[in-house]
Amino acid sequence: MTLNIAHRGFSGKYPENTMLAFEKASEAHCSGIETDIQLSKDGVPVLIHDETLDRTSNGTGLVKDYTYSELLKLNFGSGQKIPALEDFIAFSKEKNLFINLELKNSIIAYEGIETITLNLLDKYSYPKDKVILSSFNHYSMVNIKALDISYKTGLLYDCWIYEPGNYCRLCRADAMHPQFFSVLNKDIVDNIKLQGFQINTYTVNEAEYMKKLLQLGVDGIITNYPDMLNQIMQ
Repeated sequence: MTLNIAHRGFSGKYPENTMLAFEKASEAHCSGIETDIQLSKDGVPVLIHDETLDRTSNGTGLVKDYTYSELLKLNFGSGQKIPALEDFIAFSKEKNLFINLELKNSIIAYEGIETITLNLLDKYSYPKDKVILSSFNHYSMVNIKALDISYKTGLLYDCWIYEPGNYCRLCRADAMHPQFFSVLNKDIVDNIKLQGFQINTYTVNEAEYMKKLLQLGVDGIITNYPDMLNQIMQ
């Protein structure tokens, strides 16, 4: 069955990557939540998509230049604070959610972000069948497998990769995470699926594309509107 994965939480209606958005996604009966990990100046993994604070908060400048305590003083919409990864893991385990943790290390190479993330997952004994780590930095995903091969990885991309199943095998990954337009083609979906890899596609916010991707049999649909996808799946 296709997973209904809430993109940055229920980000279509609530401030993205906040505990409010995660709580509302759970209430909307999502299967799981996708979120983004970066590191504060003092090495705390926090959840925010952009490398800068300007778009989603009342702060300015780079996330990496603020300590965690400094980040907590900022407003990320509706009075929400920036979540620490640890808070999200604890919340998601209590709700029994599938989680897609995107490492935001394709622009800023956060040193040790893979180890820090895996250590927190291990600390909470998060079920490995309910976790996938993803990134646009495919070197990072190869590194995850070197650290612990039992964790699943997904390769994020926004282009048309030639023979994506073969590329997935090359990177020792478990899934491809494509921008959805590149997998609206049955032959491409079959190329990936027949080789035993999963497809979790982003960011799907229109009903017509949700229906098409469900028909094609992708494994996960990452959406800002888990309520809409849930209605269609019902």
